[in-house]
Amino acid sequence: MPWFYVEKEEITDKELQSLTLRILDEARERMGGEFRRVLLLPPDLTRAHSGAGRITQWLYFAFPEGCDVHVIPTLGQHVPHTPEENRWMFGEIPEERIHAHDWRNGVVHLGEVPSEFVAEKTQGKAKWGIPIELNSLLMSEKWDLIVHIGHVVPHEVLGFASHNKNFFIGLGGKETICSSHLASACYGIENNLGRLVTPVRACFNWAEEKYLGHLRDVYLLVVMRRNEEGRLVHSGFYVGDDFETYLLAAKASQKQNITFFEKPVKKIVAFMQGDEFRATWVANKAVYRTRMAIEDGGELLVIAPGVCRFGEQPEVEQIVRKFGYKGTEHTMKHYKTEKILQEFAHGTAHLIHGSSEGRFTIRYAPGHLSQEEVEAVGYAYMDCKKALARYNPEKMQEGWNVLPDGEELYFIHSPSAGLWASRDRFPENNLS
Repeated sequence: MPWFYVEKEEITDKELQSLTLRILDEARERMGGEFRRVLLLPPDLTRAHSGAGRITQWLYFAFPEGCDVHVIPTLGQHVPHTPEENRWMFGEIPEERIHAHDWRNGVVHLGEVPSEFVAEKTQGKAKWGIPIELNSLLMSEKWDLIVHIGHVVPHEVLGFASHNKNFFIGLGGKETICSSHLASACYGIENNLGRLVTPVRACFNWAEEKYLGHLRDVYLLVVMRRNEEGRLVHSGFYVGDDFETYLLAAKASQKQNITFFEKPVKKIVAFMQGDEFRATWVANKAVYRTRMAIEDGGELLVIAPGVCRFGEQPEVEQIVRKFGYKGTEHTMKHYKTEKILQEFAHGTAHLIHGSSEGRFTIRYAPGHLSQEEVEAVGYAYMDCKKALARYNPEKMQEGWNVLPDGEELYFIHSPSAGLWASRDRFPENNLS
């Protein structure tokens, strides 16, 4: 059972801070003793809109003087924050207390989710084991308390983000991230989105019980919704150390963060904030979260003024530029023979996730990539300045819009905060 939770139309900042600080008293009562060494595990800046940075800062300064508190943003394989980005997200937390996760060289191997278990959960579509590698600082140091800070929202690999994703993706090693992402892609992105327990989530649950039962950790999960003005506000706050805490938050997100259409949409325009999204690796959340809403032959326009690259590492940049977002058949054909796709299988999975499989047009308007670069990877192109002028995010209404020339479209600001689907494309089993 969760330690405590609050659900309401809008949780104010004052209430959010009060709920955050309540965790310390609850943890002392339930775990016993004082906390001398504490580890905080917030998301990276691609989740900044969730308020996770403020929550982390409140927690950091709530512990008494002399308590040794550290922070590891759960980067996964994303580019580490600069000191300026850490200050932007985490405020006055000292830079020397914020540690960058190194997914290649800063992990320890704990074991493996058996291939038989993976095959069972993926219905035979992935027949390999998932090695479990986790952050060295997390596993080698003694922590009296570990606090996960997460935003529960629909996710392309795990159905919903956060909870033990913090461990196995956010603080995972290369082999864990690569093998799990490819297993998810083979199972099918549209079979994962919005589902409470995906095959990979089931694998991570197995691994958490097997390898992490000794950790003194607790989950702080938030859910957000759009209010009548279209502004994202906190509507759920969940704290606990069990899977039921995640399920409670995920069920709330299902109700609040999935928008259903009675029929597919011809055109969606998605705006990805420049201060959060610098690569198509993360900006392609616009593709993932809208793909089940767009009609065959329709179009998704992604306006991404901050995008200057494709991948989060040089190898993934090379993968995207060489093989492009050209569908599962094209990608898996090359996977059989290309060493770089096999070695960086999370990049292979990304190519599959980022393709419309030829069903609709994906048009990108990036701030710092050329038309030639965009079209070379299989996307259509629009000039970013022209896109911002025509579809000004400060003037567009969240939802349906009709432009003066009669063009009708559905506009989404921050599609990473939800999921959009037509009812005929949303698998029934995604709700379980």
